[in-house]
Amino acid sequence: MFNRLKASKAARTIMVVVMLSIVFQLVAPSSLEPHLQAESSCDKDCSYYDVIVIGSEIQGVLLAKEVHKARKSVLILDPRTQSGGELVQGQMHFLDIPNDRNNKSIVQGEIKYLFDAYKSGTIRKAHEFNQYFNHLTRGIPIEKGITIQTIETVPLAAEKSLKSITYQTKDGITREVQANYWVENTDFNALTGLLELKRIPGMESLVSKKDPTPEYMSSTLMIKFKNVDWSKLHKTILKDYPLRNVQKKYGPNTYVDWTIATGFGNLINQYKTTDPQLVLRGMNTLNQKNGRAIMNALLIFDVDPSNPESVEAAISKGSAEAPHILEFLRQNIPGFANAELDGFPDYLYVRDYNRFETEHILQKDDLKSNKMFWDNVSIGGYGMDLQATKRIPSGIGFGLTDRYGMPLRSFQLKAYENVIVAGKNVGASIQAYGSARIMPNTATAAQTIGIIIGRESGHKRLKELTPDDFKRIHNYLKKDFNIVLAG
Repeated sequence: MFNRLKASKAARTIMVVVMLSIVFQLVAPSSLEPHLQAESSCDKDCSYYDVIVIGSEIQGVLLAKEVHKARKSVLILDPRTQSGGELVQGQMHFLDIPNDRNNKSIVQGEIKYLFDAYKSGTIRKAHEFNQYFNHLTRGIPIEKGITIQTIETVPLAAEKSLKSITYQTKDGITREVQANYWVENTDFNALTGLLELKRIPGMESLVSKKDPTPEYMSSTLMIKFKNVDWSKLHKTILKDYPLRNVQKKYGPNTYVDWTIATGFGNLINQYKTTDPQLVLRGMNTLNQKNGRAIMNALLIFDVDPSNPESVEAAISKGSAEAPHILEFLRQNIPGFANAELDGFPDYLYVRDYNRFETEHILQKDDLKSNKMFWDNVSIGGYGMDLQATKRIPSGIGFGLTDRYGMPLRSFQLKAYENVIVAGKNVGASIQAYGSARIMPNTATAAQTIGIIIGRESGHKRLKELTPDDFKRIHNYLKKDFNIVLAG
């Protein structure tokens, strides 16, 4: 056949054109013309992408980054008017580090760079976190301020497939997009809240089996300070060492080093807020250096992150409470005598909202037994720590954990073939969620899922992957990304 074609000059020309076309497809970024993808059934008014991520929390951004690196088309549609979620807009900069029972960090993957820089002090201030986030999103198209208007689904044998959404831009333009995979990456169910899914019971299940009204862990308004004398705080606490004496004097979990200060419950518990929707808890505070510090301590009950008015009201109440907290800290906490407020974040740190049934829902026993799964996409760790609600004002814990597996199935919606959940949307019982929700756990999972989509697309669907496939996947994750998931 080839020899016959060679004999024809016209045929040779055709072959050159075809070969050039193939080369162009290999080297041209697929995001340049997403509507020309072969899988698409879009018409001229519709754009097609391999992956569309709804929201810009860091976990989904890590997934998008890996899809983009694999030269697949990816788009981030952010319902918020500013990108970055809790890390950038909420300035939740007091980072929790999961360790195993030998106190060894289990943070791995791309997020380890952030945590290493955090510990070394090179990423502590808001602009440094912003720079890191902007580095992750470089080259990835993000459209902010969108509103999802309609969704189109396709019935399959035992589940559905999400085909397309129409959304309105912040300028009022209506657009339609289709995708091979969709990712819920907001803290308020911008996508999954539209899909008629079965909710996983939340904090309310720990209080009453008769009252199914959803209840959520409190949110936090981070409080920023300047003119903090961290050296004085550190030296004052050192005088009371050993640590058991410090904790006897100041309260359980009290600890201060050159990076963080925690605890001080014996003092903090004396503070009474001016609003019953607010509670001040132990002062998880980060030394941002040069007299600046940021505190994760002001809890706000009954915040609905899907309701902008609820969020704004919470920020307003927290901001009004902050001067009273400042005065209390000045009088009671070493190093804060001359402290001043240093502005407020634009958003809250939202710990908890609706989560929906996934193919596997992580259980407390999975974590306590250090269970590993054949489809691990992350190794998790951290105590099962649930923060306060109005009916559980001191929060509740279910014990420490060692290393445990987080399977791909806990990030795949049970009812949809092609919808992935990222970050705090992970499928977990409320007890297991107390640990699974921690950023490094879900960040590694999201990055891993992005890598798998990039490498496996065109071969198998995510829900078709087998234990044998994951043996191969775990090998290349270890070899090429230094992500170890085999247990």
